[in-house]
Amino acid sequence: MRGLLPVDPVRAQHQWDAVCEAFRSAGFEVELIDPVPELEDMVFAANPVFVGHQPPHAPFIVPGRMRYVSRRKEVRHYVDWFRARGYKIVELDLGDDFLEGHGDLIWDADGSRVWAGHGFRSTSGGLEKFAAAMRPMDISVVALQLVDEHFYHLDACFAPLRPGSVLIYPGAFSPESLDLIRSHIPRVYEVDREDALKFACNGVSANGKFLTPSCTHCVREALAREGLEPVVLDTSEFLKSGGSVCCLKLFFD
Repeated sequence: MRGLLPVDPVRAQHQWDAVCEAFRSAGFEVELIDPVPELEDMVFAANPVFVGHQPPHAPFIVPGRMRYVSRRKEVRHYVDWFRARGYKIVELDLGDDFLEGHGDLIWDADGSRVWAGHGFRSTSGGLEKFAAAMRPMDISVVALQLVDEHFYHLDACFAPLRPGSVLIYPGAFSPESLDLIRSHIPRVYEVDREDALKFACNGVSANGKFLTPSCTHCVREALAREGLEPVVLDTSEFLKSGGSVCCLKLFFD
């Protein structure tokens, strides 16, 4: 992202193919968006838009506004992709605010609410505008303040496992936000900073599996309690830009 670390394109392609195959093995159909020259961070599909699926409302997306100018051009390509497939486009007047899709907007495992991180990429104002747009559709949005710059997206420190459970790095959140998580989710599993920096919380719960770049003892224990099978994936080339499994995918429903 900053050009500080060289990327091995062959190794990156192998890692990407393995991620796609892991989702297929977990029972998912994988669709791809065409890459656009000079937009190398399009590979982090979680960030440009939010995907909504709240019956009886038609499937929709909310286009984001990325904090870094270099990534803003990605959004329209994702919007065009979803528009061509019949999704309603819910446009927000974000003004000077930022909203970074599913990097900061994560559906609860039971679909009852959206957890929304702010502090480094998405702004509190962006979340307020998003929450206001969701209210008529009865979609509840719970804002969480992020306080550690190493965990600038919610998906780096918060991973829903099964309904009623989540894996988090507590040091990434303000005390008030931690209280919110613990009051809404009965089973909260915690990782330490060392595990969090290995992107253990950037894993994805997928049909009885947990696809993750790192599975330390405490993560493995949490997964065992929730009946999830760990699937460890090497995403080292993508970690150079600060993203892993969760950042590389965008669920439709």
